Amino acid sequence: MALEDKIKWNNKYKNTPTLLEDRPQSNKLSEVITFAKGNKALDVACGSGRNSVFLANNNFSVTSIDISEVALEELNNKNNKNITTKLVDLDSFEFEKEEYDLIIMTNFLDRKIIPQLVNSLNQNGILFIETYMFHEENEKPPSNPAFLLSEGELKTLFDERVEVVLYDEFFNEDFELYKMRKQAIVVRKK
Repeated sequence: MALEDKIKWNNKYKNTPTLLEDRPQSNKLSEVITFAKGNKALDVACGSGRNSVFLANNNFSVTSIDISEVALEELNNKNNKNITTKLVDLDSFEFEKEEYDLIIMTNFLDRKIIPQLVNSLNQNGILFIETYMFHEENEKPPSNPAFLLSEGELKTLFDERVEVVLYDEFFNEDFELYKMRKQAIVVRKK
């Protein structure tokens, strides 16, 4: 599956150059960073790095991981000294334990890695997930329904090791290509 994903995403970035254009960070990320007690961050499935750049510009040391060389090359071309990129396959990637103060995963969903992300947080570390959900007003049909959340689902994907700090369901930002309903959650590791 990893090679298939790599090819798919590299082609998607090559064939849709607007995905590589500079865009603002997630609207919610400005609030999320206020909860972080340290400055070591991980951006999971970072794409071309809009959120990584925001974090780096706010004094975070960011590790940005993705499966697409095309996206990571675009991020590397920004020459931000606070960002380190890694080409990874999330199907086999080993997350370091108790390594990060803040982990973000936006516009991407892999339910099975969520427990690993929690393990990778330092005590009191913050995990922010924001991704798409099923909704009748979504403008884009799902390419893979497994990547969409059902209503309220994100809250059910965590155990007693974390406390929920924020939860919201909303429509994505106007600068996105399609109007889509999203869920966002911020949890703190106890």
